[in-house]
Amino acid sequence: MLNTMPILAVWLPAPAKLELSEDEVHVWRAPLSLAPEVLQRLNATLAPDEQSRAARFVFPDDRGNFIAARGILRELLGAYLQRPPASLEFEYGLRGKPALHRGDAGLSIRFSLSHSHGLALYAFAHRREVGIDLEQVQPDFGGEEVAERFFSNHELTELRALPGGLRAEGFFACWTRKEAYVKARGDGFQIPLDSFDVSLTPGRPAELHSLDKARWSSRSFEPAPRFVAAVVGEGGGWLLRYFEWAH
Repeated sequence: MLNTMPILAVWLPAPAKLELSEDEVHVWRAPLSLAPEVLQRLNATLAPDEQSRAARFVFPDDRGNFIAARGILRELLGAYLQRPPASLEFEYGLRGKPALHRGDAGLSIRFSLSHSHGLALYAFAHRREVGIDLEQVQPDFGGEEVAERFFSNHELTELRALPGGLRAEGFFACWTRKEAYVKARGDGFQIPLDSFDVSLTPGRPAELHSLDKARWSSRSFEPAPRFVAAVVGEGGGWLLRYFEWAH
C-alpha cells in the first residue's frame, strides 16, 4: 500500500546564536500576517527601493505581505551575518531572485524564499546554491491544462496514473520541485520546465532527473497542513534543519 503521508517538518525555536555549517541547509517558516507594530519595525529595515515597491501595492494585505517577507529575510540574514538588517544590500537575478551584493562580505551565504497564502519559507546555505518553493494544495484546482503546458511527458504520465484523490497533491508536489530547481539554478525562464523531470507521486522520495542532476539534491516536506514545499541544494549529504521565526 502506498504511503501518501508527506515528510512532516519538525520546527525548532530559533537558537540563541545562528550558526550555519557547510553541511547544513536551514529552512525557516514565518507567517506574513503580522501586527501593525511588527510590520512597522520590519518596514524600517527595508531599502528605499523596497519601500517604494511596497507602496505601489494597491491592497493593504499585499503590501503587508511584501513588507513582512522582505523584512523577515533581512532580519534572518542580519542574524546570520551579525549585522544590522538595514545595512544589507541586494542585487537581483533574471527572475528577480535576490542575492547579497557581490561586494558584500557575507556573499558565502546563499538563500531563497517563497510564500503562498500567508505563509513564507526561507532557505539558507553556506557556499551552496539553494532554491525553495511553497504551494498550498488546492483540491479543486484544475491543473490538467497547466500540467500539459509545463510538465514533461514523463511527469504527465505519472500524474495521470495517480488516483483522482491524489492528483492535486501530486500536481503541487511536481510544481514545487520544479520551481525549487529553477530557483537554485538561478536561470529563470531560460530553463524550459518540460526539459527536466521530477518525481511527483505522494509518499515517494523527491527525485530530480536533469542533465546536471549529479550537481543537486532534492527534498520535499509538508511545512503546514494543506501545504507542500521542496528544497533543492547543491551537492549531497547535507542536513536539512527547520526553524520557526518568531517576532
